[in-house]
Amino acid sequence: MELMRTPPPKERADAARNRVKVLAAAAELFARHGVESVSMDAVASAAGVGKGTLFRRFGDKAGLAAALLDERERELQDAILSGPSPLGPGPSDQSVTASERLHAFADAYLDYVLNHLSLVRMSETAAPGARYRIGAYRFWHRHLTVLLGRSVPDGEAVAHTLLAALGGEHLAAMVEDLGAERARAAVHTLFRAVGRG
Repeated sequence: MELMRTPPPKERADAARNRVKVLAAAAELFARHGVESVSMDAVASAAGVGKGTLFRRFGDKAGLAAALLDERERELQDAILSGPSPLGPGPSDQSVTASERLHAFADAYLDYVLNHLSLVRMSETAAPGARYRIGAYRFWHRHLTVLLGRSVPDGEAVAHTLLAALGGEHLAAMVEDLGAERARAAVHTLFRAVGRG
């Protein structure tokens, strides 16, 4: 099973300029006021685009959050596909176990989610099943399924279970209740138990 990333679609020059303006305005407003406090109207106004342009392009605030996260997700995907081990495949002469790669993925993914928790949570929970419809989720799932290989029964189902522990809503509740370090340790305990097969 080969992991592949789908390239982003081509866009017109004016649409690309508007996209950059909207994402920059949204990132600034979200950082200053918090994701929940910023309206789509405020983003459109700050970006200097019409509300219709904003809604046609991104749909809603969850779509805007997903677009802001896209670049971070691509960086993580690139590291998995071609970066140094243990997260990436590294040099072919290096012997890294699937368990080590599982833990490297957990660490890298936790870094990504915890650094962007409000955006991740918004993008995943705005509509029922939103998390599972994005291409990034399918990529993470395929990666874990490949790493689990034949070491666990039904690795495909187990990969979904591991990703459930990394969901934005779940991690937000854990961080609020237990703190980020305990949440990270709990995820590693789960990955360790699965990695032993």
